[in-house]
Amino acid sequence: MRHPEASVHRVWAGARFFPGASLTGPAPRRCWRRGGRLAGRVYPKGWPSVDVRPAHHLTEGMRRLMGKVKVVPVAVVGATGYAGMEAVRLLAAHPHAACAYLASHSQAGRTLTEIYPHLLPLGDLPLEPVDPEAIAACAEVAFLALPARESLDLVPRLLQRGVRVVDFGADFRLRDATAYARYYGGAHTAPDYLRQAVYGLTEAHREEVRAARLVANPGCYPTAAVLALWPALRAGLVSPQGIVVDAKSGVTGAGRQPTQETHFPEVDGGVGAYAVAGAHRHTPEIEQELALASGGPVRLTFTPHLLPASRGLLATCYAPLVRPVTRQEALAVYNAAYASEPFVQVLPTGLPQTKAVAGSNSAHVAVAVDARAACLVALCAIDNLGKGAAGAAIQNMNVMCGLEETAGLPRVGLYP
Repeated sequence: MRHPEASVHRVWAGARFFPGASLTGPAPRRCWRRGGRLAGRVYPKGWPSVDVRPAHHLTEGMRRLMGKVKVVPVAVVGATGYAGMEAVRLLAAHPHAACAYLASHSQAGRTLTEIYPHLLPLGDLPLEPVDPEAIAACAEVAFLALPARESLDLVPRLLQRGVRVVDFGADFRLRDATAYARYYGGAHTAPDYLRQAVYGLTEAHREEVRAARLVANPGCYPTAAVLALWPALRAGLVSPQGIVVDAKSGVTGAGRQPTQETHFPEVDGGVGAYAVAGAHRHTPEIEQELALASGGPVRLTFTPHLLPASRGLLATCYAPLVRPVTRQEALAVYNAAYASEPFVQVLPTGLPQTKAVAGSNSAHVAVAVDARAACLVALCAIDNLGKGAAGAAIQNMNVMCGLEETAGLPRVGLYP
């Protein structure tokens, strides 16, 4: 259980850990090693006020974070996967959040920087076991970057200990437990928590996310497909039947565990479809969310493809028009829908490219009309590890914790 008086975490700003003070006060369960620059402090329960001291290596931007600032301590469970790693990288630049606990089932006892040397400027980053009590002693929010079915047991244990959860996986996305059993190979073992979960596409569920204890982060393909089609369905421009979603993702979307299909010689120089004809697990998730936009059931064909690239996801969606519409009319609908959204940019000209959003939490959306075929073509490009995973999780955390929604999240991609 969370220590009644204190929680322990260590704090960094920018890209470096602050030299640590010694632990003081009551000693809760171990969170971080003592001594040196990885030492932690004990703060009163709740958001800590961090009183940091100057250090010669800090940049001016990092110095601005010094003094008393509110910091949300975050645990990242599954930190050795690509999505978990990206969450650690993004949290390093967050002005009001910091990693308090990094956990791994298979790599506990090692450091994250042994696995990902690009994170060396952040310190050693020790990896701990997946221990709900230790996580609750350290963190207000937990990111679970775990494979399907691995969050079913952990989520209830964290929520019961007062930790808010953003689950990167699929275990709490589908409202229909029967659909979950069909697509994920077994019955849902925490149906009461399934009913509590809020689907974390912030643009569609912002107010529910704000009050949530458990947020189910969207899948990468559903994020792009729903952002592409939501305005058209909500405005009644297109039919909810006969939609086709053709999407292509970089190899990191398949996770870090290598398989024959993701082996470099198999992927390099070619593009291939997989899990066709409704077999992909994201199919019911896309239909579930688009049904909210249309006000009725949606049936679509979803075909994913694997790209010979590390990052990036592009969804091209085809939807039958219910009446003649010009591109300018459709563009006006999309501009109105996303006018106040900080991370969705509707392109006035041109088409989305994955390279333009790489490394960011942005989604580039475009719309076209094929009058000859009476079809609306909607496209969305995202970084599958950013807006499709870790970036979306931080966006949700910001809303849950009452922070600026854009805090710690890049909106401009790395180009070229």
